[in-house]
Amino acid sequence: MKSDIRYRSEARASDVESVREIVASTGFFSEAEIEIAVELVDERLAKGLESGYHFLFAEMGGKVVGYSCFGPIPATQSSYDLYWIAVHAECRGGGIGRRIIAASETAIRELGGRRVYAETSGRDQYRPTRAFYLACGYKEEAVLKDFYAPGDSKHFFVKEVPGNPNIQIPYTRNREL
Repeated sequence: MKSDIRYRSEARASDVESVREIVASTGFFSEAEIEIAVELVDERLAKGLESGYHFLFAEMGGKVVGYSCFGPIPATQSSYDLYWIAVHAECRGGGIGRRIIAASETAIRELGGRRVYAETSGRDQYRPTRAFYLACGYKEEAVLKDFYAPGDSKHFFVKEVPGNPNIQIPYTRNREL
């Protein structure tokens, strides 16, 4: 149920294993990719906001069931990358992913972001992921053929998240969500 989900932005040591479990449960990612997801949590725990990684964790009954990781794109004024968004396989299909992405977009807007970029694989396995981004209002901006491997293109998606034009927040890594 919607009311059962709580969000938090601070990373905890326990999130390392939660992220590993969530990403592994999807069946989409290799061991190397799972380790990258975990490394981002480790980086945030070690460096705090200086890491450049922001997280949003969705919890149900005290357990992390999904999360997103995003951050400002260096050398841009207001563009953000959505690095990861994942929901535990046991919880998929209930709209949690849509709520996490919407909450992430709100956080990005509050941080001064105006455009969110997401990328994913072109393999058939990722068709639902690409459909998810489109259903959440993202536009497919570009496709790089054979990027990951022969026959595995990289798809770029973008969404405008306009905020108050009077707010000019310079690129910073020291503002909490």
